[in-house]
Amino acid sequence: MDADTALGLVKKGATLLALDVPPYTLFGIDTQMFSVGPNFKGIKMIPPGIHYIYYSSSNREGSDFSPIIGFFINASSSQVIVRRWDQKEERLVKVLEEEEDRYSDAVKRLEFDMQLGPYALNQYGDWIHLSNFITKDTVDRLGRYYNVLTVYLLCVLASHVDPFCPSIDLFYSLKNSKFSGHEKKSPKQGCYYTTIPRVVKQKGIYGEDITSLNLDKTHLLETILIKEYGGDENALLAELQFAFIAFLMGQSLQAFVQWKLLVSLLLGCTESPLRSRSSLFAKFIKVIYYQLKFGFQKEQKGTGDVPQGVSALLEESWLSSDSFLHRLCKDFFSVVFEAPVVDGDLLTWTRRLRSLLEETIGWNFKENGAADGIDFDEEDEYAPVVVNLDGGVF
Repeated sequence: MDADTALGLVKKGATLLALDVPPYTLFGIDTQMFSVGPNFKGIKMIPPGIHYIYYSSSNREGSDFSPIIGFFINASSSQVIVRRWDQKEERLVKVLEEEEDRYSDAVKRLEFDMQLGPYALNQYGDWIHLSNFITKDTVDRLGRYYNVLTVYLLCVLASHVDPFCPSIDLFYSLKNSKFSGHEKKSPKQGCYYTTIPRVVKQKGIYGEDITSLNLDKTHLLETILIKEYGGDENALLAELQFAFIAFLMGQSLQAFVQWKLLVSLLLGCTESPLRSRSSLFAKFIKVIYYQLKFGFQKEQKGTGDVPQGVSALLEESWLSSDSFLHRLCKDFFSVVFEAPVVDGDLLTWTRRLRSLLEETIGWNFKENGAADGIDFDEEDEYAPVVVNLDGGVF
């Protein structure tokens, strides 16, 4: 990159000025994480839009790390966001308004330019795939800050951690860590996910009818979409992406539970993917395709000198054929690939997701003929009819 292009990106992009961050702190933005050096003062050239900032403080030797704290920002072009490290609470805090104005002017005069790390623009495409539905309204509704210790304790109190048991090492690291201070603030700081029932219950419905509602979660999905999201499909997908990011980068147990509940809800539908909500499910499969594609990477691209054992990627337990994701995907693939009529986008992205799972982690869905998602020949009279919902059959 030539100097003029770089200067243009510095002036056009947003800047996060992070003052007094101790060396060895793990500092991340979006899909990028670094180990902080003594000259670090923040990140420049940040593209406008939603971003996720997360960090983990270290001891003086850089060998032990605190639980991750993360927050979303909505950066605008040329904006300067100023935060200062609070040594007592071991976290980034806002500065006074007059200080913010003074530092913002200094950044625009390029006084901090040599101490600001550039946003890795070659990884921006990955971030867009992980966050394209998240908006400022999403962040405001769900909360900004996520501290793994605070969220863990809140989840225990709410009895929401049963699908995922943290390791004994994580338990002791949480137990021995001190609070970040976020739990003293307004409850708006987190834990405001949409309630997703695990079991469908409805007054006046019993026996086979209630069993049917739980086998096909279409009715539950429709109820939640209207009641909780005002019918906005993209708002549901935004929460799915928000939870995945808070879980994967921020290591939030509550976020993992919410992501699992949303995925289980959508993959548990058999009627709506083929009829009323084909567009939603095509977008949904595309979202989790990119989530899993990023999460199953063997190593992160372009990260700094991050100590061994610190990883934002999915654990090996996800690769087991006994995992909840394998069972849900297998059933959903059967729904799509056995259907006589399928939306074209939904079929395409379902095939891509199946190929990703088979080729990347070796899952096998080819046990029951057509139900396993085997590609059909276009001339096969038994192949699904691919339908363009806007313009007839092709």
